[in-house]
Formats: sequence, C-alpha cells, structure tokens
Amino acid sequence: MSRTRTALLAATALVAGAAGTAMAAVPGDVGAAAVPCTVDYQVQNQWNTGFTASVKVTNNGAAKSSWSVKWTYAGNQQVTSGWNAKVTQSGANVTAANESYNGTLATGGSATFGFQGTYSGSNAVPATFTLDGVTCNVDSGGPTDPPDPTDPPPGNRVDNPYSGAKVYVNPEWSENAAAEPGGSRIANQPTGVWMDRIAAVNGANGKMSLRDHLDEALRQKGSGELVFQVVIYNLPGRDCAALASNGELGPTEIDKYKTQYIDPIKTILADPKYASLRIVTTVEIDSLPNLVTNVSPRATATPNCDVMKANGNYVKGVGYALNKLGDVPNVYNYVDAGHHGWLGWDDNFGASAELFKQAATAEGATVADVHGFIANTANYSALKEDHFAIGDSVAGKSVRESKWVSWNRYVDELSYAQALRDKLVLLGFDSKIGMLIDTSRNGWGGANRPTGPGATTSVDTYVDGGRYDRRFNTGNWCNQSGAGLGERPKASPQPGIDAYVWMKPPGESDGASKAIDNDEGKGFDRMCDPTYTGNPRNDNNMSGALPDAPISGHWFSAQFQELMKNAYPPLS
Repeated sequence: MSRTRTALLAATALVAGAAGTAMAAVPGDVGAAAVPCTVDYQVQNQWNTGFTASVKVTNNGAAKSSWSVKWTYAGNQQVTSGWNAKVTQSGANVTAANESYNGTLATGGSATFGFQGTYSGSNAVPATFTLDGVTCNVDSGGPTDPPDPTDPPPGNRVDNPYSGAKVYVNPEWSENAAAEPGGSRIANQPTGVWMDRIAAVNGANGKMSLRDHLDEALRQKGSGELVFQVVIYNLPGRDCAALASNGELGPTEIDKYKTQYIDPIKTILADPKYASLRIVTTVEIDSLPNLVTNVSPRATATPNCDVMKANGNYVKGVGYALNKLGDVPNVYNYVDAGHHGWLGWDDNFGASAELFKQAATAEGATVADVHGFIANTANYSALKEDHFAIGDSVAGKSVRESKWVSWNRYVDELSYAQALRDKLVLLGFDSKIGMLIDTSRNGWGGANRPTGPGATTSVDTYVDGGRYDRRFNTGNWCNQSGAGLGERPKASPQPGIDAYVWMKPPGESDGASKAIDNDEGKGFDRMCDPTYTGNPRNDNNMSGALPDAPISGHWFSAQFQELMKNAYPPLS
C-alpha cells in the first residue's frame, strides 16, 4: 500500500458468516512504527438482541504501566459486562481500562479483553479507537512508512468533479445512437465507458482501447475541464445472482483480477499525459450488495453468492481497486450502491452500508480512497415519485404496506441516495462524499405516465395508480418494457448529489432473451426472457423484459427506440 503521510489507515470492518464476526484492524503491510497502536475488535457471537466481543490492543509506542482504550458506538449498543478489563459506558462512549494484573503494556506488547453487550438495529463496528488518548490504526508518518516511488505526484482533487466540467461523449456509443431514427437528439450525451473484461482495456473486437478513449477525451477537453467516466467491472465471480452479467473470471481468480486487470488500468490512468482529466471510476456494479441480499439463509440466496461471501473476493477486489486507483491524484472513485428497490429495506440498508465500509478498508484501501457512491446504475428505479410518499396512509394502511413498496423505507432513488449518503458519513466516510444517480433509463414517460395520485380505494390502488415506475416489481432489471430515458446528465442537481449521469449507455442490452453462445462469459438469465414468471427475488412476477434481445452490452435497437419513445423529460 502507498499513501501520503496524512492519510488515514481507517479501521477495516469485516462481517463474515452466520456467526456475525466483525473486525477492525489496521492493514498488515503498514510499518508498525508509523502506527502508534492497533486495535482488533471482533464480534465473537451475535444473536437477536445481544453479542459478545473480543478486543486486542497492541502498543507500538513507549512501554506503559497502565492503559485505557476508548471508542464510540454509532448505533444502539450497550455493554453489560466485561472481563480482563474494567469496561464502562456513558452514552455511546465506552472505556476499557486495565485490571491490576494486566496493566503492563510493553512496546510491541498486546492485551486482550472481552465483553458482552446488547444492541438494536445494526451492530456496526466502531470507526475509531484510542489508546490513552492516541488514535489507533492511523498512520502517524513514522520513518518506516516511506513513499512509494511508483505513485504519481500528489494532486488536488476538487469537491465535485462534475462541477464546471464537460463530460466525455463516447464516440462509439454516439455513432450507434446517431444511426437510429431520431437518435441524433441524444447522440451528444455523455455515457460511461465500460471495462467489462481484460481484453477491453487494450481494445477488444476492433473497439477503442482505454488509451484510445482517454486520448479522445483530451481532444474533447480543449482548454476547459472534462470528466471521463469509466466503469470498473470485472470482479471474480461477477454478479453472482444474475447469469446475464457473469464475467470472464472465476470465483477464485482474484490474483488475475489484480495483476491483469486493475494494475494495467492504474498504469494507464496514472500516465501524466492524462493528468488534466477528471477521471471518475464507477467501481464494480452489482456485486457487493449480493453479499447482503442473496446469501444463505435468505430465500433469495444463490449458491454462487454463498461462494463469493465465503471466499471474500468481492471485498478484496473492490478494496484493491479503490487502493490502487485512489493513488492516482485525478481519479475520483465512486462505489456502486445498488438501488432503493434492492437495498432500501431495513434488513438491507444498514448491513449494506457496513459492507461498503468493509470493502473500502480492505486490501490497503481507506475511506479516503472513496469520493462517493453511485445508485441505480443499469437499473430503472424512478428518480422521484411525486404522487405518493413513504409517510402516506390510505384506507387505514401505510404506503409501506402496499404490494409495490412492500415495507421498503424508500419509494425512489433520490430519497434513497440522500439517506444512504447520511448513513455512510455516520459510518466514517468523509462528510463531503457525493452521490451519483444513473438516470439513463428511469424516466418512465410516454402516454402512460400518471399525472396524479391513484384512487384512494385501497393503498394498492393509490400507489399503483400514481407511480411512474411501471415495472411489475422493483426486482425486475432486464431490458424493461415501457422504460424511458430519464433526466439528462447534469452536475449538482440536488443536495448531496454530485451529478445525474448516464453511466449505463442507453441501447446496450442487459442480457439475451434466449441462450446465445458467446466468448464473453455471459450466461442466459431467465429474468431476460419475456415469458419468465419470476422467482423470490422479484416476488414471482413476470420479468417484464423485451423480446429478441442480444447478449449484455451489445446494441439493442428495439430497447433504444423504447427508451426514446418513453423519455421524461420528453425528447424534442
């Protein structure tokens, strides 16, 4: 790992297995003399309302004859008893002081103590620990932490890379769009460049390489500022719950991901030739959230997702990407954060935020490597539902009880993204992090767009009659019939939102509607079959997919025409 001396070595949060183990520790490749102390916090056992934990503190400073470790809980945790330390709590603040028999703490020495506690809601790992007032797990800039000579020179990142900047127009996508009847109306819109396999980095099947795109970005930039959007999308065992977007790397090929995919991308992005670009990376769509929602013992579990949770390669891969790409001064990392119809439920929201923190502090990464998060990438969730709100009640029932909302806490992407941002800041991410929302396919316009609330006969008629999003279920994700282009890309549209973006290029298929042989590792997913009657992940609804679709990422003219027809705001 390489970092400037002022960067935080934020505590790693690991949540693994049914036992609910959690851990906070400094990454192991940091020079001990540069870190005054380390704290390893592990949840040993956890049940509905209680847990036990073990804490190991290691002193890297001068020897001590007594010690005191302190931390603050972000959630509703309460210590009830302790052992091998005097553990007390005042409000959210916890103090663990030595017993008479274990007060000596030599340089390099450790002490371990434990406690039992209660909790409600989430049982998040504390973000910060101190030993006798000194913050642990933080690089103090000691002599054993030399700079990495391979790192590019330091640079100044701006708060919002989209502010005052043009955004790169992918000429390959633009050409496809312009070739469609009526497509010239949007062919100049900026979209993301997807690096969806190793070959894409150097240009696959005659397509532009990453360097080709960056060179074109410099041409488009001229004398002003320009954002270049690139999607990092090639994790081992990628997207374990959706066969259509499976990738080329097997579940265990983490080393290949690092050395043959991320490392070459970093080398290219770090080329001083491209230092004047604002490079926005969208890091690994649709994988981390699966470790919350699609693993055992849930009814929505898949064997592939259980494998990826067990081997940890999603967390390792995302952490490695954030660490390496975050070293490039003009790179802004945005981590995928699913969408409200995936992670908006109580069971998913907090657990997902904690998982994002875990990945952001794995493999040498820190929260400083994360500039923000992106919601709704390649999805269809409406930006803002105007005709009903989560607090509404109809016929004696809350909107949350409707079949469509189904006890979710959020009804649209804007409310979800803003709430998730607040949660992530509470967990230790920078208070200036920004959110992106992909609006490429969530307009839901056209003749069927509601103009007011639904009938108040029941909570279902109220919600279904007023909602813009016309999918059968928010779990439907493949080539949705009736979808439209959403808000055009723009910077700073709402508080906490850095930009609306078209990270998913409209007109590129989500997956094939029937099995098609290919050399890209992409399987046939029944959710892309318009005759499919569903599964627990979409409450056994019809798929809502368009027919005759090609494999994911390939041009789908019928979808593009559907998106233009149903665009909102409408196309002129």
